[in-house]
Amino acid sequence: MSTQTPPRYPFAWNPPMQMPEALKDVHESSAMEVTLPSGDTATLVTRYQDVRALFADKRLSRNIARPDCARISKDNDLFMDPHIDPDPPKHTQVRSLVTKAFTARRIEALRPYVQEVADELLEEMAAGPRPAELNEAFAFPLPIKVICKLLGVPAEDRDQFRGYVDGFLAVTKLPPEEIGKARQNLWKYLGDLIEDKRKNPADDLISEFIRVRDEDDNRMNEHELHFWCQGLLIAGYVTTASQIGTGTAVLLHRPDLVREIQADWSLVPSTVEELLRTQIMGSSVGTMRYAIEDIPLSDGSVIKKGTSVLLSEEGANCDRRVFENPFELDIRRQENHHMTFGAGIHYCVGAALARMELQIATESLLRRFPDIHLAKPAEELPRALGGFMEGFTEIPVDW
Repeated sequence: MSTQTPPRYPFAWNPPMQMPEALKDVHESSAMEVTLPSGDTATLVTRYQDVRALFADKRLSRNIARPDCARISKDNDLFMDPHIDPDPPKHTQVRSLVTKAFTARRIEALRPYVQEVADELLEEMAAGPRPAELNEAFAFPLPIKVICKLLGVPAEDRDQFRGYVDGFLAVTKLPPEEIGKARQNLWKYLGDLIEDKRKNPADDLISEFIRVRDEDDNRMNEHELHFWCQGLLIAGYVTTASQIGTGTAVLLHRPDLVREIQADWSLVPSTVEELLRTQIMGSSVGTMRYAIEDIPLSDGSVIKKGTSVLLSEEGANCDRRVFENPFELDIRRQENHHMTFGAGIHYCVGAALARMELQIATESLLRRFPDIHLAKPAEELPRALGGFMEGFTEIPVDW
């Protein structure tokens, strides 16, 4: 038996503008052992067929608050909450309530606002210093303004909220006491906001969740109400913000592709999907599962009961069995059924909102600044290593 230490996960970003080199070797089998930042080991499932199937497999539990489940970090139990049952039937019941509140009508009604915010931010960016820092000028302010409006977070609280979230999502980049303080502050802030909305309801998602909690047969308890508000705030902000910034940096690294888009704006949706597929700003540490039964995989191997499992969305997204030339950034790629938003009962409820924001952000930026380019070599852009999102922390651009 080999005593070799499994490779570290998340994999290293080298070169900086491409999917990790380690992903090129992960499909020889359906799964591989990896070492997490905590030092614990887990099984990383990498083939598209297996990842897609396991997202809906009831033999994999999302309830990872178990003593023998691997920890992502020894100092942050970000994805564990003993008060929340993340498995069916409770997950199915609560998710159906969240989905009803997160309607296509409500999302589409936000489109003019998203465009207005994007235009305002780009005008401010044009009037500001050059080179501009894309994250601070555009990528982060856009989704935080949108999700705060959608959920009903006061505009004056956005900066405070962002600080809490950044600390909450730290894995190894902050001391444990700072992570804990950020989590406590965010939880208290949301508790105060929920009570305020209870007294003064409005046309926003938090008010809608409160109505479900208080009037609709109490199918969502108080802790679940709090937890889902927190989850949607985080998911609706930081993942989209990281994707806007880091995805744009990848695109600007390829001026030929920028010119191709500017010659045919109908390429924006497929460009956004391809940038999502390459998932250049994060890993799949948030997909931790626990096997409650033995589970056979497509290559004949078996995930044993009691195994800690990660579903590698980025591994699935570069599986040659599904994607031709998967390590090539092809903005004209069709039938791009990537796994970045998950699948099945765990498909991201905010996917439609994220797509809309990403499309508006990409087209608005390239229209407003036709000659926009990176003001620093790609190799010099710093990454946010040690966090849930590992996108570029600084993206200087000029035009």
